Amino acid sequence: MSTNIKFPEPLVSVIIPTYNRPEYLKQAIASAVKQTYQNIEIIVSDNCSPENPLPIIESFADSRIRFWRHPQNIGMIGNQMHGFKMARGKYVASLHDDDVWNENFLAKLVPPLEANSELIIAFCDQYIIDAKGKINYQGTEENTRGFKRDKLVPGVYKYFSKIGLIDKSIPSAAACVIRTDLVDWDKIPAEVGGMWDYYLTYLFCTSGYKAYYSPERLTRYRVHEQTDTMLSGSRDVQAKIRKANSELFCYQILMKDPKLEEFKPYFQKKWLEANTTLGIGLIRNKQRDAARSYLWQALSQQKFNLRTLAALTLSFIM
Repeated sequence: MSTNIKFPEPLVSVIIPTYNRPEYLKQAIASAVKQTYQNIEIIVSDNCSPENPLPIIESFADSRIRFWRHPQNIGMIGNQMHGFKMARGKYVASLHDDDVWNENFLAKLVPPLEANSELIIAFCDQYIIDAKGKINYQGTEENTRGFKRDKLVPGVYKYFSKIGLIDKSIPSAAACVIRTDLVDWDKIPAEVGGMWDYYLTYLFCTSGYKAYYSPERLTRYRVHEQTDTMLSGSRDVQAKIRKANSELFCYQILMKDPKLEEFKPYFQKKWLEANTTLGIGLIRNKQRDAARSYLWQALSQQKFNLRTLAALTLSFIM
C-alpha cells in the first residue's frame, strides 16, 4: 500500500529593506504577500524613513510580516544586512522596496534548491519596468543580453565564477533565492557598500557549491528617478564616489583571491578604472589633491589611457 506523504514547505525569508518609498513599498509587499508559495516570512526593515511606513504594514493585516524600524539611518548596507540577520527561513531572498516579484517567483526557484543540497543559489531573468510599473520590453531585452543571460542554458552550474563575476549574470539583489545557512552575513564588510550584491555573488562563486538558473523572467526591476544611475547634480557625484570606493575595495579583494587567478587581469582592469572614476568624482567634488593620488595610481599601472590623463590634467587647471 503506497501513501503520498506531503512534507511541509520550508520557510523562506523575504527581506525588504526600505527608505522613503511608501508607494513603491506597498507594491513590493503586495507582490510578496501574493506569492503562490505560502510558507514565508516578510521582513520589512525601515532605515528611519521621514514617514513611518507602519500604517502600510498594518494595512495588509498579514501575520507573516515582521517590521523593524531603525531609530536612526544606519546606511543602505547596514539596513540590508540587518534584514538578512533577522531571517529565520531555510532560504532567503531580497526584494528591493521599488521592485516587484511575479506571483510564482518563489514557487519556481525554491524546488530546485530543495531537490539538490549542493545548490547555494537559484536565480532567474527579470523584466525592466518604469516608474509606473510598465514593462520596458526593449530595455528588458537589452538587459538580458547585456548580462549575457540570453547565452545561459537553464539548469545547474558547478563552476560559475565567469557567469557571476565577469558577465555579472546573477542578479543577487533582485532575482535569486539563497540557502541561508551557507552565508555568514557578518563576513560581508561594510566597505563593499552598494556592491554588496556583487560581493555576495563572489562568496557564492568561491563557496564550492553550485548555482541553478531559470531563464523565466520572474521579477520586475524598476528603473526610475531615484535609482542611483539616474541621479543628477551633486547627488550624482556623491553616488559615483560611493560606487567607485566600493569597486576599489571589491576588486582589490578579488584580485588577491587565488581561487580567481585566471580572472585577475579583468579585476585589475576594473580596479584601475575605479581609480580613474573616483579621481573624476573627487575633481567634480572640488577635492583635486585627493583626486590626483588615484589618477596617478591608475596611470602608473596601465598603458596610455586618455580618460585618466585628461582627468589628471583637469585636476591641475580647474
